[in-house]
Amino acid sequence: MSNVENLHGDLAAMRDTYVPRGVATAHPLFASRAAGAYLWDTAGKKYLDFVGGIGVLNVGHNHPAVVAAVQQQLTAFSHVCFQVVGYEPYIRLAARLAELVGPGQGYKSVFLTTGAEAVENAIKIARSYTNRPGVIAFRGGFHGRTLMGMSLTGMSSPYKQNFGPFAPDVYHAPYPNSYHGISTSDALAAIDQIFSTQVAADRVAAIILEPVQGDGGFLAAPSEFMKALRELSTKHGIVLIVDEIQTGFGRTGEMFGFQHSGVQPDLITVAKSLAGGLPISGVVGRAEMIEAPQPGGLGGTYGGNPLACAAANAVLDIFEQEDLLGRSRKIGALLRGGLESHREKHQEMGEIRQTGAMVAVELVVDRATKAPAAALVQRVLDAARDEGLLLIKCGVERNVIRFLAPLTTSDEDVSDAIEIFGRALQSAKLAD
Repeated sequence: MSNVENLHGDLAAMRDTYVPRGVATAHPLFASRAAGAYLWDTAGKKYLDFVGGIGVLNVGHNHPAVVAAVQQQLTAFSHVCFQVVGYEPYIRLAARLAELVGPGQGYKSVFLTTGAEAVENAIKIARSYTNRPGVIAFRGGFHGRTLMGMSLTGMSSPYKQNFGPFAPDVYHAPYPNSYHGISTSDALAAIDQIFSTQVAADRVAAIILEPVQGDGGFLAAPSEFMKALRELSTKHGIVLIVDEIQTGFGRTGEMFGFQHSGVQPDLITVAKSLAGGLPISGVVGRAEMIEAPQPGGLGGTYGGNPLACAAANAVLDIFEQEDLLGRSRKIGALLRGGLESHREKHQEMGEIRQTGAMVAVELVVDRATKAPAAALVQRVLDAARDEGLLLIKCGVERNVIRFLAPLTTSDEDVSDAIEIFGRALQSAKLAD
């Protein structure tokens, strides 16, 4: 047995021995290095990485500007805790994000560590500001694995399992999904029903939604739905929270997903691609709302870590210098076109969804019933990996394949990924 095989076997054995099964891993690989849109495993095999740490690497693996920024900050200090003393990278990042979200509108930013932490703090801010308990979220939404995150998440498996009881005063409404017959009118009527039967509107602190559901299947909220939620929340004094953790930083072809509708949210949560792979999250919000908690009510030991703030500032520079928003739209168009060409040959390809470079395809048993083909999805993922393409699944029924290519991916690599997907789908069908 070679040293490479020994290393993989040793790591696999140690993982089984020391890492709990609850930490799932989509692909049975161990990374050795990565650059741009590529990842190499411990056997030296090269993969096109269209997962990107689950939407974290919009600027690609190890972008030189991010690496340089982190190295420079590391020579100064790696951690002091912003609740002890302040530092320039945090303050500069707070200002830049506030102006990106609401130019000249008086937004402020607080930084944390994980997406779930950002969501938790957004709810805290909304409750503090309104002095109300209720929160409305949506079926199919994903907001994290903490207690409040799980409570807000609109999927039972695998996230809720037997982890309850969950946080009270959380109410779920259907999210628009035209492919499965849920209209904007249906979703809005359901909210009215919640107000009538479960919690009065004047007891609701916040409505939280993803402008494009991530783990729920890459479903985009129609503009008319976003506008109606804005009107509804303003009418009733409810804080509108837009969860941009997966959609943010160019994934949808705009810097933030809410910008497609022209709606201005009260609070947005950010994380994932903000810092090119370093852990940081944040809440950006209207000053009068985000100022509601008293001193000491927000923060965290590692929140806004100096290395992560330096990386995030570098990421924003990269967006300005490399036109990654334009690149996002181009990659999305290429992916959609390629997938549409495959759809003509494969009846199992139900709906193709694309907002910028946020692209997914729902696989079904047949287009008439639209029954989910979750087993086929897993075979496609395995076959694609064998050919050197990493993808992951999503959707409430886990029957949607998502494409999260770095926005630095070349046209040639996008074309290669489309070809591999087509072969993987054909192979997976034959293996049924």
